[in-house]
Amino acid sequence: MSTAMLPSYVVLDLETTGGNATQDRITEIAAVRIDNGVETARWSTLVNPGVRIPPFIQSLTGITDAMVEDAPTFAQVSKQLLELLEGAVFVAHNVRFDHGFVANELARLDISLKVKTLCTVRLSRRLYPQHKGHGLDAILQRHGLQTQARHRAMGDVDVVLAWLDVAARELGAEALQREALGLLQGSAALPPQLETPVSDIPDTPGVYLFYGEGSIPLYVGKSVTLRTRVMSHFQASTKVAREMRILQEIRRIEWRETAGELGALLLESRLVKELQPIHNRLLRREKQLTSWKLHDDPAARPLLQLVRLDEVNAADMGQLYGAYRSKRQAMDALRTLCETHQLCPNALGLESGKGACFASQIGRCKGVCAGREVPALHRVRLQMALAEHRLQAWPHPGRMGIREHNPHTGRTDIHVFDQWCHVATVHDDDALQDAISARQPLAFDLDTYRLLLKRLTGTGLRSREVLHLGAPHAHSA
Repeated sequence: MSTAMLPSYVVLDLETTGGNATQDRITEIAAVRIDNGVETARWSTLVNPGVRIPPFIQSLTGITDAMVEDAPTFAQVSKQLLELLEGAVFVAHNVRFDHGFVANELARLDISLKVKTLCTVRLSRRLYPQHKGHGLDAILQRHGLQTQARHRAMGDVDVVLAWLDVAARELGAEALQREALGLLQGSAALPPQLETPVSDIPDTPGVYLFYGEGSIPLYVGKSVTLRTRVMSHFQASTKVAREMRILQEIRRIEWRETAGELGALLLESRLVKELQPIHNRLLRREKQLTSWKLHDDPAARPLLQLVRLDEVNAADMGQLYGAYRSKRQAMDALRTLCETHQLCPNALGLESGKGACFASQIGRCKGVCAGREVPALHRVRLQMALAEHRLQAWPHPGRMGIREHNPHTGRTDIHVFDQWCHVATVHDDDALQDAISARQPLAFDLDTYRLLLKRLTGTGLRSREVLHLGAPHAHSA
């Protein structure tokens, strides 16, 4: 007789070749089905993973390549597994792991796994909050349970079943059922080691930060609905390798609310650059942004000079073309422009030498280098080719602000900008006056420039949201 924790559930455990459900494979499956408190099925099988089992995994589980050589493949046992799970809740200790592997194996067979899940690690946290450890080894020690088959699938299933019986006796069957049903209503998808109650996260605009054991965030993200976005990470973790790595490491979540999307985008960009999260690849700090400056003299060689944006006066932004994260990126972009518009690579500084360039000899340059094209005309053609890459001059006589108000939370943010740089985000008149008069150096940020340019040239910004603040400009640094 087993505990009637739920009307129908299957306690399942897997052994695998590793910890990545999208890459590693299953080597053993064990499952016990409970219907109305009665064990109705017990099944286990070795599985041929189709790949070598790493030596460490062999020593941990005792399952060797020789043992699985003649075992059935997952495809051959999938029908029996699905029949066992039919109409039941998928229960496992750290269900995210086992569910992820089963879901990925079935996906390779073009089968979608549609089943509710329950994590007994999270159930242990709810039933025994006074204890710190909730892994199987901690549960064995805590309740004086024993097993001769730890790290074998059926051995671990029996440990979970024995623990459920102990919990029902110690705390009462009703308490066990109540907590299990509570987990089924949404939290079963959460990582078992997560310490932050997701229900505490507001479903408002803002930025969220995932942390592991250390002080550096694993990941920083933004959303106009924080809690919904955080939950989407957990739901995607069985299919996306990066999401799975984050979910295996995550311990706590922090969040910072904003009035709207613009504030969330600005805060996300700043925090990623300041904190350098491990799993953020975009929005990283630009080490040395560069841009092209066109020479006034058509006969100058080269016609373009690569300048660092942190050394340019903000007032000269409108005379620059492109913003590049490296010299190589800038040179590649110019080379493409040169070839597309039949410009002279010698005049642009892409090649060295005197006289006619090689492109001119094969008809890919109109010959300014060989006297066949007037230098002034060549410069005009270059300027036209560069036009779409031209950086925009700051369109305001001084600082400006964008007001964001959230009618649901009552929060108002004013984002202050000068020369395309984000000066501050403030919430009251005193802070606004400080931001207007602040004389700190302005650091050009490409992501902020693109974000603000899109806002100012788009149709979504209403005139009453824009504040013309005046005050003299500070210089870029």
